[in-house]
Amino acid sequence: MTVRRALLAVAVLVILPVTACGEDSNLPPTGGSFDYQLGGAYDGDFDIVARDSTAEPAEGAYSICYVNGFQTQPGAEWPEGLLLHDGGELVVDPEWPDEYVLDTGTNDDRRGILDVVGRSIDRCAASGFDAVEIDNLDVWTRFPGSVSEESTLDLAAMYAERAHGAGMAIAQKNAPDGAENIRNTVGFDFVVAEQCIEFDECAFYTDVYGDAVLDIEYAEEFCSASDRPAMTILRDRGLTTPPDPSYVYRRC
Repeated sequence: MTVRRALLAVAVLVILPVTACGEDSNLPPTGGSFDYQLGGAYDGDFDIVARDSTAEPAEGAYSICYVNGFQTQPGAEWPEGLLLHDGGELVVDPEWPDEYVLDTGTNDDRRGILDVVGRSIDRCAASGFDAVEIDNLDVWTRFPGSVSEESTLDLAAMYAERAHGAGMAIAQKNAPDGAENIRNTVGFDFVVAEQCIEFDECAFYTDVYGDAVLDIEYAEEFCSASDRPAMTILRDRGLTTPPDPSYVYRRC
């Protein structure tokens, strides 16, 4: 993960054209300004704002709700049977040692995970968010042999159906090099990316999603990048709020 790294119709969802997945969902604008406020909510003149699922949506803006879909949130209580084990020990994300990896291995596991994460998706919709961003989709690339791509995308499709059923769009987050297959399989509507310029990944997203890509960078030089998505901003790595002296926000 970077800085802040349903069931009956899954078969139908996979074969439907991608455009059908978002027809009843409120898709984000592809122009204007946006902000990434996972570290805390604050007011501002933005067209699009992403906030944590525990926050309220930004008034007057297209609001994206952050949900951790493949690892636990720090401090959250989970049934241990839904957590991934290796050699009898719980598997922890080494970059985020207070997050455990979820076990997507069986259909029962995925149903159990959906019961928990689905409640967060439902709260996002009830609070008035327009879309959800499901983090840590790339979990199978970071824990090969323990988590499979197939089971991860099966669960992601369940999340997409849950979000679309609630009238929300859903964003792909991570796993850029598989974007075309992932979009076709899951039914994602747009992208929330972090550091796609820094890691030379933006084209993987824009080739599939066009202008429906929101990118957050943490390195100073990004405006001159030839592959920069139109909706790109610079934020501080801590995603702090003003007037914190560490706060950074800039857009091209």
